[in-house]
Amino acid sequence: MEHQALYRKYRPHTFSEVIGQEHITRAIQNQIASGKISHAYLFTGSRGIGKTSVARIFARAVNCENNHNGSPCGECETCKRLEKENDINIIEIDAASNNRVDDIREIREKVKFMPVGAKYKVYIIDEVHMLTDSAFNALLKTLEEPPSHVIFILATTEVHKLPATILSRCVRFDFRLLSVADLTKLLADVFEQEGIEYEKDALRMIASSGEGSVRDTLSVADCIVAYSGNKVTKSDVQKVLGTTDYDLLLKFYDLLLDREIGELLAFIDELDKSGKNMSVFVKELSKHARSLLVCATCEKPNEILTLPVEVFEKYLTQSQKADERKLVSFLQIFSSAENELRYTLSPRLLLEALSLTAMLGGTADDAKKN
Repeated sequence: MEHQALYRKYRPHTFSEVIGQEHITRAIQNQIASGKISHAYLFTGSRGIGKTSVARIFARAVNCENNHNGSPCGECETCKRLEKENDINIIEIDAASNNRVDDIREIREKVKFMPVGAKYKVYIIDEVHMLTDSAFNALLKTLEEPPSHVIFILATTEVHKLPATILSRCVRFDFRLLSVADLTKLLADVFEQEGIEYEKDALRMIASSGEGSVRDTLSVADCIVAYSGNKVTKSDVQKVLGTTDYDLLLKFYDLLLDREIGELLAFIDELDKSGKNMSVFVKELSKHARSLLVCATCEKPNEILTLPVEVFEKYLTQSQKADERKLVSFLQIFSSAENELRYTLSPRLLLEALSLTAMLGGTADDAKKN
């Protein structure tokens, strides 16, 4: 049997299966259930968080013969037919490659035709910000006075690039990035269905690497499973992603806070000889500074960090060794250098300069001068 990527295999088919976007799915379901459907919607938000999936579910729901509280039943003939990707009543257009005025004029001609065996024709235009100015102008008239049987769903990751005239004609929904806790739960459900054993810390690391994106998280999980087989461990995740163990980050910051220059340089030397990706490590150093800052300033820090209890206690202890101003300085120094590390000829030298600047009380600008 042909392998199917996890993010495709576990794409949601009903609103109840969509995670982390309840503020949107509930509003849409209420509109569909009450029959108060708009002619144009704008879905905006980061990549891989459900914009296209919700658009497809919406397209089936408005056409469903027996929708359940605004969600497609999945059992009627219309639902079964619309599940197929080539159905003529759901038209998906990638504006990145179909962004000319002629492409939009073609849409304007086709919207006149009635749907076949359905109530509505739904046009899903992905990455709509890629349209040219003339294409936007051509789309404007259709958005303003569309036929009653047509619904437009515009999806974009860069809403600021859309003209105000387009924005004013759409019902806008802003999709949120998902929390590490939500992504960890999703991974646990997926791995259990796939019959894959896992360590909880491994799931948390994969979820964190996804940076709020469901698609990115499941893509990373696919890579890990390809390497690990049917048992995913924390060690495997670290090897594949090049991430760092909590203890290494804690040790680095202990040396930094204790101003142990010689030992810190020797520690960086060990990291370099082990083949550690310095860009990844610096990114983790900035995240660690942020975690310590959360420990030092928030009332319930682990509700934000969601770390294992034994690790959280170590973070809490370490956060007490530095004042807030110093932690903010560490955060600024390491986060500002992430892009530089991608292009420098000597990542190790840059990391040493960053570390010494942070240790001796310098600023991010001082690190760049070095």
